[in-house]
Amino acid sequence: MNFFLNSSFNAKNSGIEHAQLKRAKLFEKFGEDYRLVFREWNPLLHYHLNKNGIEDKYILNIFDYFQNALDVETKPLTPKDIEFGVDNLTYDKDKEQNRIIVYSNKQIVGRINLFDKEVTDDDLVKSVELFDGFSNLYRVDFYDYRGFLSMAQWYTPDNKIATETWYTPDGRPAIEDYFRFNAAGKLEKSGFKIIRNDGAVRTHNNIVGVIKDFLEEINVNFMDKKHPNIYVMDRSDYFEEILETLNSPTYTVLHLHNSHAGDAQKTDTSIMNNNYEYSLTDANRYDAIVSATEKQTKDVKTRFEPDIDMFTIPVGVIKNEDLDQDRIPMSDRKKHSIVVTARVAPEKQINKIIDAMGMAKKEIPDINMEVYGYVDHSNDDIAMKRINASLDEYDLRDAVKLHEYTNDVAGVQRNAQIYALASVMEGFNLALMEAQSQGDVGITFDTNYGPNELIVNDENGYVVDYDDTKALSDCMVKLFTDDDLLQSMSDKAYELSNRFSEDSVWKAWEDLINSAKKTWQDKLKTYHFDIKKGLSDMEHKEA
Repeated sequence: MNFFLNSSFNAKNSGIEHAQLKRAKLFEKFGEDYRLVFREWNPLLHYHLNKNGIEDKYILNIFDYFQNALDVETKPLTPKDIEFGVDNLTYDKDKEQNRIIVYSNKQIVGRINLFDKEVTDDDLVKSVELFDGFSNLYRVDFYDYRGFLSMAQWYTPDNKIATETWYTPDGRPAIEDYFRFNAAGKLEKSGFKIIRNDGAVRTHNNIVGVIKDFLEEINVNFMDKKHPNIYVMDRSDYFEEILETLNSPTYTVLHLHNSHAGDAQKTDTSIMNNNYEYSLTDANRYDAIVSATEKQTKDVKTRFEPDIDMFTIPVGVIKNEDLDQDRIPMSDRKKHSIVVTARVAPEKQINKIIDAMGMAKKEIPDINMEVYGYVDHSNDDIAMKRINASLDEYDLRDAVKLHEYTNDVAGVQRNAQIYALASVMEGFNLALMEAQSQGDVGITFDTNYGPNELIVNDENGYVVDYDDTKALSDCMVKLFTDDDLLQSMSDKAYELSNRFSEDSVWKAWEDLINSAKKTWQDKLKTYHFDIKKGLSDMEHKEA
């Protein structure tokens, strides 16, 4: 089995989650089984993944697993379905807070919080706050979108969480955790308890123990003498320390979705990216490392000299039907238009693209740009402050439009002529790959990793020196003042996108899987499977 390890999946996700979706569909197309594995409890996990075309059978969440809730038929739960154990109930709709206040004889007994309208237009129960006879909150019940009580938080008299209990769909407690004061007087989780179907109980000091129990179980349950259990750490935190300690054999893969170096322009000398520091320090304890570009694979080999296999596998995949679609001529697109589909975050440096536009505006008065993506408000909203400063400096507020996150990425890219990048670092940049498959001409700083490989300089776009905003501006002018050049580079963008066809990327994954199978046979020579026969009284009686 192929396990792709992550934390969670939500309405708005990063490039890692989008890469997982593309890989999942690729594996389905070529008949290779997989599971998307998630460590965080999320009542909307199945909803969001189903919306993105992932069936329940491919979803493996740690809490779902112990709750016996991997495959549950969805049954919409309405406010009137909630039992409060008292009579004479009245329901007061609070539209502003998207909730319903429930009273019994004018005394509050509960608040029913509803799922957001972005999820459903129906009044479906998200959580229920329960109050005692003195109007004190004593419990909050959280419901899975599929329609069952998933978790309950029990409160202390001073309104602090004391215990959390997760339930099976039929109401049996499956997992519990506890909050206690530590030596510093801080209230924190002090332990977990897993309650099995047969009543057996296993305790753990923290969530790490629960995760290890889970990984050990699925590793044994999915064990196949012919096919290894391949664990791909798309997000390695939590998993990275546990996988190497399992008793049963695995084939473990560290997947680098971003630069391994904190400063992507100093790949051999800068401090490591903290997301990968533990994993790379202990890389030789795993079986393989995957990078999305040849350049990063080479740089990792040079810097760390790992003794394990390394593979270069693009995280992006372009469907064959998309490669065969009709091409949109530049003359049919919005004139002198630039598009960006990305998080509005400091590291994306969208303000520098605006600066480049401002410099180009003297020669291209109607230059314009559309930006699609949710805003990262971290660091005192620094990304938007920089963008606003650039818009004001170059008087571009009418030329640059900022939009919310869009699910129609292909549609907005097909209408643009240039896709621009000014990132500090990247791991690959799916958006650029997708834009090129729609015929957009790319321009970028010489950024590691991805942009400087996706764009073949002077063919399907331009790669300029890192942080050279003036050079980026010159590229805009050059392309927007030469229609023939713009069209020829668009044609090349379509052609070079074949590098990321389903067949091409699958071949790279096949190489890894075949290598894992060879390693697997060596590991099995020293592993003894658990006894399966002779354990049942029925077997003895039948004999």
